[in-house]
Amino acid sequence: MNYNWKINQAVSALKSGEVIAYPTEAVYGLGCDPWNKEAVLQLLIIKQRPWQKGLIIIGSDLKQLQPFIAKLPEDTLKLLEATWPGPTTWLLPASEGLPSFLTGEHDTIAVRVTAHRQTAHLCREFGGPIISTSANRAGMRPAKTKWQVNNQLSEIQVVLSGTCSGLDKPTEIRDAQTGEKIR
Repeated sequence: MNYNWKINQAVSALKSGEVIAYPTEAVYGLGCDPWNKEAVLQLLIIKQRPWQKGLIIIGSDLKQLQPFIAKLPEDTLKLLEATWPGPTTWLLPASEGLPSFLTGEHDTIAVRVTAHRQTAHLCREFGGPIISTSANRAGMRPAKTKWQVNNQLSEIQVVLSGTCSGLDKPTEIRDAQTGEKIR
């Protein structure tokens, strides 16, 4: 199967409001267009994840993430630049008016510039960031292969083939305001 054809299929699914699965740095992710409320709610239903927890948004560069985050001080920007692209997800102040189906019960948003080449390419071709939550039902082990996604989440119609980048556990999450490691 042609690599670009697979990416085009995933982009088409995202633009149609579908939930897709794709490899990331550590595990397969479930994703959708973060601006499409119905798609996000469908993702939460599939995953059986409470909306109150909030979601991670990943992009191919900081510019894709800027609509989701409040204006940041220069020292925070330098911190982000030092860790991105990479497997560090940062909790940053959410931009004003960001919907609670993305932030949950928080005034922050979790964002990452992915270091996974295929997934960064997907975001570039889509023209924006996507939701990134582990591909599994709540309480179950995250999928690390396309086969595991298909086995656990048969309702996901578009699952990109590929390999995860080899991290042993999901990406680290840090609070940019306190430096605290959340996960």
